[in-house]
Amino acid sequence: MFENLTDRLEGVFKKLRGHGILTEENIEEAMREVRMALLEADVNFKVAKDFVASVTEKAVGREVSHKLSPGQQVIKIVHDELVELLGGSTEQIRLDGKQPVIIMMAGLQGSGKTTTSGKLARMLKEKGRKPFLVPADVYRPAAIEQLQILGDRLDIPVYPSTTGMKPTAICNQAVTEARNQGYDTLIIDTAGRLHVDEDMMSELKEVQVAVEPSEVLFVADSMTGQDAVTVADKFNQDLEISGVILTKMEGDARGGAALSIKNVTGKPIKFVGTGEALDALEVFHPDRVASRILGMGDVLTLIEKAEAVVDKKKADTLAKKLKKSQFSLEDFLDQIQQIKKMGSIEQIMGMIPGINKMKQLKDAPKPDEKELGKTEAIIRSMTLKERRDHRIINASRRQRIANGSGTSVADVNRVLKSYTAMLKMMKKMRGKPGFASGKKRRKVPKGLKR
Repeated sequence: MFENLTDRLEGVFKKLRGHGILTEENIEEAMREVRMALLEADVNFKVAKDFVASVTEKAVGREVSHKLSPGQQVIKIVHDELVELLGGSTEQIRLDGKQPVIIMMAGLQGSGKTTTSGKLARMLKEKGRKPFLVPADVYRPAAIEQLQILGDRLDIPVYPSTTGMKPTAICNQAVTEARNQGYDTLIIDTAGRLHVDEDMMSELKEVQVAVEPSEVLFVADSMTGQDAVTVADKFNQDLEISGVILTKMEGDARGGAALSIKNVTGKPIKFVGTGEALDALEVFHPDRVASRILGMGDVLTLIEKAEAVVDKKKADTLAKKLKKSQFSLEDFLDQIQQIKKMGSIEQIMGMIPGINKMKQLKDAPKPDEKELGKTEAIIRSMTLKERRDHRIINASRRQRIANGSGTSVADVNRVLKSYTAMLKMMKKMRGKPGFASGKKRRKVPKGLKR
């Protein structure tokens, strides 16, 4: 999402090298470009102006640390200001206090409210909560059905709402049902409209008064940019929301909503949707997002994603196979599936520090999601025997695999070539000290050798 902004900011910081002290002259030019970069990223005009003023005030005349170059010093100041702009610190949802905890989801139609309700329920279930989904959008029968389908897929109970019921009645009855059944978290999917109107706001207020939710989370489509910020501000004035969930953060939006919404509404972003899958919901960490924007990567999130998808037993088994050169195409397929669970290749690469500089190189490889899918299809078209021993795959088998996967023989050859090259590399690594045992051999002094 922030790729263009990242590129622009990196260009600005390159120009600041070579100065011993950050003066008004060199800072003013740099900040002019920073402001343009923010405005191009669809950041609110006043927010961009205040941000640049704050950075300038802190940077001008400051002596550069002996450990940092002038460019690095400015990056540090900009990073700290970005963290504040994005919310300062990570905000968790409130799950203590009166039980059951009630979370009210609000937003316009099409923002992803219903799907996000399911994602949030899944996340809370994984943390040991007992969520109960409540469809309160009686004007759109598909919304009730959609939430029921999501509940079935996630094995999470859903209140049996119907279009003939009133939203306040649904919510009151659902609270009673939750208490009787021992559910500790209610997630209410309220009705939306194509635009803000009095009827919608009046109904949301009635629900809010009736059930007194611990959280009122505004769900906004990040692709709508400053419109999302304007609507969030209106909802906050009428309902006093407690936080924001930004959806479609994996798209090609410029990032203005994420960078403006906290400053305009005063309410933090608590979660972001990063894909269509039901596990594609992340806690929003301002410091990590600021690091991504400045091309520093996000190692912590990358580690968390890896830990979430990697099976410890499988990892141990794979490590043993690698040591014995028994890494098969079946194992290769399993690794592809684990990578896909972590998100798109572009998202994963965006979390690696310094990757943005590598992408700017002329011959740098470009992430290709289709190629990964093609490789998976090719391996799936192989028999189990072929996956376990690639050496038996002759010309006729390659043709059959190509036909079965909808690819060409050249594609099959490319996959096998990549796989065998990987095996050769692993064989070389295995011959190096410390690969098999995980420990480096100590050199024995000549006089002590037997």
